[in-house]
Amino acid sequence: MDILHLVDRLEELFNESRSIPFTHNVIIDEDRMLDIIDQMRVSIPDEIKKAQQLIAQRDRMLAQAQEEANRTIMLAREKGKQIVDQDEIVLSAQKKADQIIEQARLDSDQTRQEADEYALQSLANLEIEMERALNQIRNGIQALRTTTITTPPTENG
Repeated sequence: MDILHLVDRLEELFNESRSIPFTHNVIIDEDRMLDIIDQMRVSIPDEIKKAQQLIAQRDRMLAQAQEEANRTIMLAREKGKQIVDQDEIVLSAQKKADQIIEQARLDSDQTRQEADEYALQSLANLEIEMERALNQIRNGIQALRTTTITTPPTENG
């Protein structure tokens, strides 16, 4: 279950709670609140798995880029060896091979940078969402603690 959906449910529970007159305290259905918190505990590892999948995807992209660069370098070297007999053609081939190698390096660096930026952005977004959820959980717990501390026991309980 999506952590943000659970946070919304927790907020909805808070909004549905009854307020205690002349205070900032509310009465919240404890079973529903604890159920939502339990679901959050289950959901957070899923969010972490998603982040790990993003990292694994980035690593695969980097490996593919490196493999493509190596293949391009190997092809450039093979082509260079085939043209060794003629001086002018050899010079031209060497220039072309160097260009291909340099372009492969540039492509590899760019792909690596884009993959890193994508993973960083995804992880930063996940961090923000998780911090927001954690802050809301802490606020809910603090509100419940404050309610429990400031609410005098009733005659029935």
